[in-house]
Amino acid sequence: MLLQAQLADWVLFLGHFHPLIVHLPIGFLLIAGLLELDRLTRRNSVSQHTITLILFWSAVSATLACVFGYMLSLAGGYDAETLSSHMWQGIAVAIFAWLAWAVKSENLGRIISFAPILYLPALGMAVVLLLSAGHLGGNLTHGSDYLTQYAPAPIRTLAGLSPKQPEIKFEPITDVNQAQVYQQIVNPILQTRCVQCHNADKSKAGLRLDMPDKIKKGSEDGPVLVAGNSKNSDLIKVCLLPEEDDHHMPPKGKPQLTESQIALLTWWIDEGATFDKKVSDLKVNDAIRPVLASLGGNGPVGSGSSNVASGPAPESPVLTMKLPAADPKIIEDVKKTGLLVLPLSKEQNQLEVSAVNARTFSDAQAATLPKLANQVVWLRLGDTEISDATLAQVAKLKNLQKLHLEQTRITDEGLKQLKGLTNLEYLNLYGTAVTDAGLAELANLKNLKTIYLWQTKVTEQGIADLKKALPKLDVVGGLDEKAIAELAKNAAKQKDEEKKP
Repeated sequence: MLLQAQLADWVLFLGHFHPLIVHLPIGFLLIAGLLELDRLTRRNSVSQHTITLILFWSAVSATLACVFGYMLSLAGGYDAETLSSHMWQGIAVAIFAWLAWAVKSENLGRIISFAPILYLPALGMAVVLLLSAGHLGGNLTHGSDYLTQYAPAPIRTLAGLSPKQPEIKFEPITDVNQAQVYQQIVNPILQTRCVQCHNADKSKAGLRLDMPDKIKKGSEDGPVLVAGNSKNSDLIKVCLLPEEDDHHMPPKGKPQLTESQIALLTWWIDEGATFDKKVSDLKVNDAIRPVLASLGGNGPVGSGSSNVASGPAPESPVLTMKLPAADPKIIEDVKKTGLLVLPLSKEQNQLEVSAVNARTFSDAQAATLPKLANQVVWLRLGDTEISDATLAQVAKLKNLQKLHLEQTRITDEGLKQLKGLTNLEYLNLYGTAVTDAGLAELANLKNLKTIYLWQTKVTEQGIADLKKALPKLDVVGGLDEKAIAELAKNAAKQKDEEKKP
């Protein structure tokens, strides 16, 4: 058994060299093809020995790529049909490469008199199959639509492809207490961090994380979720391993889960890993409350109807005043930047503008915001590429009541421009470079009720000074992501202790 395990390790070790080796025949065959094309079209003289040598090493490296590719396939987790086509096309590339070399080196000509006429067809077939096999290899690694998912409409029509499918759009969270835990919180994390390797086309270890029933099924080694026990759930275990560990997920070099995302997944599993409940249906402990609050909403986050926030207080003037309807053409212009434009009230015409699906939204695109200066009361620009320049445009939204700027590049200079937002009640500055000097610029916002300051550069003194100017202000801050994750772990440990007799 020990010998078998050692052999299996060697096979998988060598198999992982396939992506490295496979680039050699690609380069050699393309060079050989281009040299022959140049010789035929321009009648340039190229040393026969040079091309023969290139063909020899293309055949050798293609053969090695086949061997290592087969070893890699033994790890499993690939679409069987695509893998089979990729394998046989790769073998065919090696065969035609050897045939082209045998003819070019005149070894085959000594045996078969008509061998020379086989040279160009063999080389051509090797190159064509190389391109096809490479495409299938890309499909196995990145998904079947990797090359075509961003193809423009004219190219899709010429290639006979179906119309481009709309990108997955996650439903924005307007009230975190009423958010669907799986659909609006957990699924976006899985889609952006895990599904690339665990989907219908590629399911490493037999695991798919793109659909609830597949998540429940688990991997070829068994379930990855133990409802109510994140400590024994492989989905969490592999995320907490050192990034250098071979079993760490996502693999090193891929976008990693943040501590907050791990904390959310941990909380979801500990609360039963349900797929049909809202935040308000689950127990919200002190560790996860600030993480949930950073997702959206404008009130206390908690469990039970008594703590459920239903958005901003109804007495907020901007939510009851009658506003002029926005020009539909302007709304379309704003949507073209990738922003969502959602009605908060059809009767009063208030709007929410959200960049939840536009992470690349930048300062250059922010010029469209003032076109809806009267109607925008909620603005979500968190996790985008904006900087202080965007806040010059935001300052023109005179009815703005809620503003999300978390994890952006805004600084104290940008906050100076918000002095005129007299209706602002909610401000999220989580994960920004704001300091005490920036907080001082907010002292005149008399209607400001809630501000989030986790992972900023503000001090306790800066918060105290702001509280003096705004005594009723609810300041939430002081926990960075590692502290949040640690609290989540402690909460899970405490839950385990409570279960012991």
